[in-house]
Amino acid sequence: MQYDDIDQEILKLVQGDLALESRPYLKLARKIRISEEEIAERIRMMQNRGLIRRFGAVLRHQKAGYTVNAMTAWKVDPEEAEPAGTIMATYSQISHCYLRDVVPEFDYNLFAMIHVKSDKELSQLLGDISRSTGIKNYTVLKSIREFKKQSMQYID
Repeated sequence: MQYDDIDQEILKLVQGDLALESRPYLKLARKIRISEEEIAERIRMMQNRGLIRRFGAVLRHQKAGYTVNAMTAWKVDPEEAEPAGTIMATYSQISHCYLRDVVPEFDYNLFAMIHVKSDKELSQLLGDISRSTGIKNYTVLKSIREFKKQSMQYID
């Protein structure tokens, strides 16, 4: 997939945090001597070509009050994984849901990252997920401390 130096500068900008202001492209537009409108149009073109898959906001969940964060690991038979994962994906409190290859010593294979505001809410949600999926065997790995959280940087 081809892109030029201007596209590369735009990609550097949009893969990180944008300033929370009415004209987030203005500084870059001035730097690379094109209009803000051209930046927006190039972003649309890169989306249409599939270079940019998605463009959106990322909520800093802890700052928004979602202080209980838990990776849950569920033991599910392979033929039940697709329907269970599809059900889990409908919960707004789940930000990530993956089926993974696992080692025999840890044979939980369906993982879901949950963000809630309290331990009580986590407990209630786990019960609801267990009932709706029929999966009874799971473990909870709660976050204690965050060492790093940032979006991937694909272009430097």
